[in-house]
Amino acid sequence: MNYILPLLSVLLGYSIALVIKPKNKSNLKLLLAFSGSFLLALTVMHLLPDVYETKNQSIGIFIMMGILFQIILEFFSKGAEHGHVHGHPNMTHIPWLLFISLCIHAFLEGFPVGHHKDNLAIGIAIHHLPIAIILTTFFINSHLNKKAIFVFMMTFAVMTPLGTFVSAYVPMLSDYNTEITAVVIGILFHISSTIIFESSEGHKFNIAKVSMIVLGIILAYLL
Repeated sequence: MNYILPLLSVLLGYSIALVIKPKNKSNLKLLLAFSGSFLLALTVMHLLPDVYETKNQSIGIFIMMGILFQIILEFFSKGAEHGHVHGHPNMTHIPWLLFISLCIHAFLEGFPVGHHKDNLAIGIAIHHLPIAIILTTFFINSHLNKKAIFVFMMTFAVMTPLGTFVSAYVPMLSDYNTEITAVVIGILFHISSTIIFESSEGHKFNIAKVSMIVLGIILAYLL
């Protein structure tokens, strides 16, 4: 499940964008709000206590490194990790900076998945689903070549399972599992909190979005 769920979520999002071609942005924003709160709650309730149980005095530093690293990645991805994509109306090739930064992000997300129960894999999968829909829709509307879209999304789909595989089967990395997990916590903190804040446009109260955020927190608690 740790390998399959994140992979299937991207494939599902890609398929939804191709077949259904969703145009209702409000529904996607609700799904983003849910995914952000669910991921943030999982990080706070499950990942964070685990790394602090190790009594490593440097955990806080690694978490802040993760936040800083994600901010740097977003200079190149332009916020695609939390549903923001920008580009030209007619693309002739894969946006390589977006591609590389998004793949690095997804790859690192896979590292702590193998060391936890299926709940983190579920969280990453729910996080990736709306992102895959938004990315595919954006590329289609930008008239990017269909083969290029397929290559982009399939590569993105395998990056998180690849990160999980590498963390499990590269012995050298197991010695630094706590530190790597702390960096990923920083990345997830930044991504999930940004999604939640951006889901409320103009800082207006929206009962539907608040309900989705609360639902995400409750489900994360129950896992």
